[in-house]
Amino acid sequence: MPPSPIPSLTESSRQVLRVVASSGPITRPRLGAILDLSKPTMTAVMNELGALGLVAPIGSQQGAMGRSATVYALGPATGYVIGMDVGAGQVRAVAQGLDGSPLATVELKIAKQSRATIEEVASVVDDAAKAAILAVGPRGKVLRSIAVAVPRIVSRNRLGQNKRRAPEAVLQRLRQSVDAPILLENNVNCAAFGELQTGIAKGRDIFVFLQVGVRVGLGIVIGGKLFRGFNGAAGEAGRIPFPWSLDAVPEREGLEHYLGSDALMERCIAGWSAGDAPATARELFDRAQQGEKEALDWVNRHAADIGRMVAGCIGFFDPGLVVLGGGVGQNPMILDEVRHVSRDLSWATEIANSTLGANGTVLGATRLAAEYALARILGETPDATVVLPWNEAAADEPQPSFG
Repeated sequence: MPPSPIPSLTESSRQVLRVVASSGPITRPRLGAILDLSKPTMTAVMNELGALGLVAPIGSQQGAMGRSATVYALGPATGYVIGMDVGAGQVRAVAQGLDGSPLATVELKIAKQSRATIEEVASVVDDAAKAAILAVGPRGKVLRSIAVAVPRIVSRNRLGQNKRRAPEAVLQRLRQSVDAPILLENNVNCAAFGELQTGIAKGRDIFVFLQVGVRVGLGIVIGGKLFRGFNGAAGEAGRIPFPWSLDAVPEREGLEHYLGSDALMERCIAGWSAGDAPATARELFDRAQQGEKEALDWVNRHAADIGRMVAGCIGFFDPGLVVLGGGVGQNPMILDEVRHVSRDLSWATEIANSTLGANGTVLGATRLAAEYALARILGETPDATVVLPWNEAAADEPQPSFG
């Protein structure tokens, strides 16, 4: 059965709970000062939240005047969440409290990688979630939600249209074995949300996250929220018509193919002139880092291409900040050339490499799950693309309410 629902909270209690969830351990006087709540109100709020197990004292802190103040954190009834990143070669799962406190991390390989069937990937996803739950053990009283990042378009409009190949098919086993709402989200959107919550874009109202690696994708944040588009396909930047000229006809996903690391290496190997060409993008960048001139020339060419795409993103969204991520995008070696080219083609805009690295997507998924769970506890409408029922029997029923 899903977790028991929590009674409606007073407005002051909701304010306090959200601050504790966002700030971490905090004293009661500090809470009262942040929210401008009186001592009697704070006493009533802490009594209400404490009785429900939503906050709990974890110690004391000495104040400047020598007085000690009790430090509060989220209580056991708030539970925990799991974020998952389903990649081509592995599944990462991270369990956290709703305040971001780390509980467990699990990584499981997908044996056949790109040749694995949906059923085989679904099995690894299920095993990774179960392993994370087991690793959390008694530290987590209740699992509130799971968010799963997949490298596909995720849309309410498409849910259930292709039961064998749709993104939700990878969750067919998980939704039978876990009694919690399961959120499904595009992986680049998750990476963008991770940057918004804990990365270099923290606190930004508008920015874009450009992922460049084997594939290309764009996560768009507007008004502090993910912009997903009508079909959940906002950010499919690789589908911009390319090439676009008098003597060329654009191909479907031509830009994604051209900017992907596989096509980069095809061009690099075909055009290499001195000695053995690098076999992989990683080797190319390593050799450029070591100062090999031809390798550095190829890296700069690719950076210039990325800069042209960044200029297009700036022209479309005027985002104020472009965060570069993915296996190639997060490499600092491309940053100067990307900035130079994009500035020549558009206007000066802040451009930075992601600071979250390979874990950005799974951390973003975890924070999405936490925001969803907290919104349910607070009686608010959560922001989520698709929320799947927790078992096949409920698949045709309305989506689950809080609990």
